[in-house]
Amino acid sequence: MLLAFSTNAFTRFSLDAAVRSIAWAGFAGVEILADVPHAYPDQIDDALIRGLCGTLDETGLRVSNVNANCSFGYWRHAPPEPYFEPSLISPVEQYRADRVRMILKTLEFARKIGAPAISITSGRCLGGMPPARAARQFAESIKPVLDVAERLEVNVGIECEPGLFIEYVTELSEWIDRLGSARLGANLDIGHSVVMGERISDVVQSLAGRIWNLHVEDLPGRKHYHTIPGEGMLDWEALAAALDAIGFDQFATVELYTETADPDAAARKSFDFLRGIFKIDKPLRESNG
Repeated sequence: MLLAFSTNAFTRFSLDAAVRSIAWAGFAGVEILADVPHAYPDQIDDALIRGLCGTLDETGLRVSNVNANCSFGYWRHAPPEPYFEPSLISPVEQYRADRVRMILKTLEFARKIGAPAISITSGRCLGGMPPARAARQFAESIKPVLDVAERLEVNVGIECEPGLFIEYVTELSEWIDRLGSARLGANLDIGHSVVMGERISDVVQSLAGRIWNLHVEDLPGRKHYHTIPGEGMLDWEALAAALDAIGFDQFATVELYTETADPDAAARKSFDFLRGIFKIDKPLRESNG
């Protein structure tokens, strides 16, 4: 088991500062936010890639995932539903095309920085895009994404999210089988599964071998609010047992976009709790006194 932390908790800081803070907290990996202010696809250039690769080399961190779930940088004036738009199933053709374009740029970026996977979502069924039509549109929109993913050898993990077109792990498993790409799998957010009423052991087992990255956070009951690990009610022992049962050896990435006020403290608290759950060695900050 390897632990990583997402830079989406550090949106008040530069990407370089975020990576260095995550390394100091003790994590072995970092998830890069493919959005403002860190690595929005349309703003990625050679200088950003060189700087990031240099910081990764200095800190010794590996990239667990490139998080392309949201695109706040796309909007000059945010619409009523900015979180997952533009999406692969947007009722607006231009939005769908722009989302595909941004995902393809994210795949290229992931390849250049050594990330094994990117994460995306299906999007929400907005007006004019009922589920049956959304299914047809999703299959059409994701095809060029998977074609490029296979060529670049970068995995694509779909994240199930409450309220989205693909919100249950059973749905995602069906899509993985239907689309037939070896590069398609899950960015499994275990908290989302708990919110949706799915059993931890069931979802982990059903996606065995296709979990490219695991998002972890605690929860206040079954409310969808990302809480620092150890400060909520998630059954961590059940999660550890389920992951051990499938021999999971990828990254578990802490995602705490709710903790932008003090991400350094959130990262340290998260690592200190999870190292006990997953039997992780001491962090650098303790090893160096």
